[in-house]
Amino acid sequence: MSALLENRTALVTGGTLGIGRGIAETLGRHGARVVVTGLTEQECADARARGVDAHVLDVRDAAACRDVVARVVEHHGGLSVLAANAGIYPQARIAEMTDADVDGIVDVNLKGTIHALQAALPALTASGRGRVVVTSSITGNVTGYPGWAHYGATKAAQMGFVRTAAIELARAGITVNAVLPGNVLTPGLRALGEEYMARMARSVPLGFLAEPEDVGEVVAFLASDGARYVTGQGVVVDGGQVLPESPEALDEI
Repeated sequence: MSALLENRTALVTGGTLGIGRGIAETLGRHGARVVVTGLTEQECADARARGVDAHVLDVRDAAACRDVVARVVEHHGGLSVLAANAGIYPQARIAEMTDADVDGIVDVNLKGTIHALQAALPALTASGRGRVVVTSSITGNVTGYPGWAHYGATKAAQMGFVRTAAIELARAGITVNAVLPGNVLTPGLRALGEEYMARMARSVPLGFLAEPEDVGEVVAFLASDGARYVTGQGVVVDGGQVLPESPEALDEI
């Protein structure tokens, strides 16, 4: 275990599954005291069975976010890192998309991010070196994909929020950044099948898909003292997926 985040307490929303779990485990390996949230009691019970401090939280509920942060501060004496990771990615083509589809994803991905930061802000300020890292995506910021127009819109909106939040909170000693993952080997991605994963891997110059911990390592850096002069940025973590000018470019390597 490294000491990169020693004496830091980190809260990872949506930290029981997928990328969030990878972030939480990586922060823990780097010395942080880690608390995660999950949407269901079963998710949290599974995390507790692994020795992780876990709380049920629906980030759409601003009061519930404040309650979880209060419990973290009470139990751990403070909070210095927020990994705002909770999110959803349902598919819906534009022609069939309903207001409920749009409202649902905006409420979780965008408003949930805002709620989490609002709740954590007093504790992050008190820490004197607060770090916020939002899990955004290459989708919406750099790329698009049919069926995820509303998802991409929320991910681009998160980056708009990150940039202004970084300015507003700078004088409080808080940095605000984001990671923009490409395809990551989560249970959700694996559920799409071997053929889909192989096709996605072929689109990545490095030739393989990321593990959740690959995203976690970037979050750990952004949460560390080494990143004290980095704020308002989005770090792409995609193995070079967005770089080729065309699919044929990969035939040349």
